[in-house]
Amino acid sequence: MKRYLAFDLGASSGRAIVGWIEDGILKLDEIYRFPNGAIQVFDSMYWDILRLFQEIKNGIIEYVKKYGSELYSIGLDTWGVDFVLLNERDEPAGLVHTYRDNRTDDILEKMFQRVPKEEIFNQTGIQFMSINTSTQIFSMVDNNCPELEITKTFLMIPDYFNFLLSGIKCSEYSDATTSQLFNPIENNWAYDLIEKLGLNKEWFCEIKDPGTILGPIRKEIAVETGISPNTLIIAPLCHDTGSAIVAIPVDNKNVKEGEWAYISSGTWSLLGVELKKPLINQK
Repeated sequence: MKRYLAFDLGASSGRAIVGWIEDGILKLDEIYRFPNGAIQVFDSMYWDILRLFQEIKNGIIEYVKKYGSELYSIGLDTWGVDFVLLNERDEPAGLVHTYRDNRTDDILEKMFQRVPKEEIFNQTGIQFMSINTSTQIFSMVDNNCPELEITKTFLMIPDYFNFLLSGIKCSEYSDATTSQLFNPIENNWAYDLIEKLGLNKEWFCEIKDPGTILGPIRKEIAVETGISPNTLIIAPLCHDTGSAIVAIPVDNKNVKEGEWAYISSGTWSLLGVELKKPLINQK
């Protein structure tokens, strides 16, 4: 019997769930849960990104205790917009800020002076919010943050964990779309916008579709946790809202586009519809 291990990391908690198919029915077993939250240091807010990685390993250890070493695959999702910058040694170039950090206060107007608002929206289709990846990283450009001088790789939060688990650096599609640095028409990074914001386009990794097999788990982690070294690391829909929506049991063969909508309630509540192609206009 194939078993799958899923990690769902939210802004306030994370959990590990085992899934398998039995008699044609999906069975689920939550085996581990842990808290998450921003750490405030003076007037800045950060994620304890390495502790979260340890919690992921703890979840794998709990799996081994209950089900043994054999596991088909591991996949994870997280919240969107936040990111990790890596140096040439593939270590974080600095502390990882949360989207609630005040460094983006009053930064939007400065960003619009660099790139017109309409141009940004036409390239990305994303609403303007101070939490966006684009505003966060532009605030670093505007403040001449030294981390940018040693940055070699840009990874969204789930991509960083996938890299730690598999050794493969890539950007999963659904989480990239939350960044306001992605062009949904071209299905690629908005390289023109990236360069105009003062960023190096070479930092940005190849975008992979959801469901891509990245490879087997790193040998070091297999040894540390006791899991089989043949366990695959898969990039699912790594944006938690995307994973929630794709699981909605709608029969698209019999339900027309635009006839149903969703509300996904978590740390945020998001209302939307599923479309076959991006809808980007001035309305």
